[in-house]
Amino acid sequence: MRRAEFAAAVGGSILVLVALALIWGARLTIPRELYVSELGAVGMPTAAVFEVALLLIVAGGSAVAWAGRSIRSSVRVLSAWTPAISLWIGCALFLFASQVTCTSGCPLPYGPSFTWQDFLHTLAAVLAFAAACWAMLQTSFARSHPLLAGLSMATGILVAVIAATGGLFSLFRFQVELGSRLEFVATTLAIAWLVIVGVVLAVRAARATPASAAQEAEQLVG
Repeated sequence: MRRAEFAAAVGGSILVLVALALIWGARLTIPRELYVSELGAVGMPTAAVFEVALLLIVAGGSAVAWAGRSIRSSVRVLSAWTPAISLWIGCALFLFASQVTCTSGCPLPYGPSFTWQDFLHTLAAVLAFAAACWAMLQTSFARSHPLLAGLSMATGILVAVIAATGGLFSLFRFQVELGSRLEFVATTLAIAWLVIVGVVLAVRAARATPASAAQEAEQLVG
């Protein structure tokens, strides 16, 4: 089991890291400011790459979640379900967002520019991000994983503040260029957090594997 968890953590981290590289590569090809979702908008040259990146996040995030399924918050209100379930919910929503993309220009889903496609994509993306932030919050109070707890607390605060600011700028059409940059920073931090979680879980599983093997050997000899 430890070997399977190690493989899931390592494999998941690699997939998510590749996804982050693809998103950065796609963003650097666009000579103007834009929100992350617009990379996958209908008609964008980066749409196919962005879809692949989201699918890699779905696959990698699900694998990391499985490897860390034993993590649980020590706070009652956060322990109704595990961070792994929050990540799986987020991955399911990202899967939906990868297939239901926004229309050209990714207009805000209200007012004269309203379309159900844009509304559903935006709703899925926002809820997926919220699920990831909830997973960070849950992990922040995991006493059995102090390193992940501290990391998640710091990252969760940064992501929540930066993403909320960028989202409000977009909603009120204020400093849209700055808002898009803030959203991109928040996205990068959230994805990087998932990569680091996978690495920490992999190291933990690797250290436990020899001990587990020794215990099994002792039981067989006994």
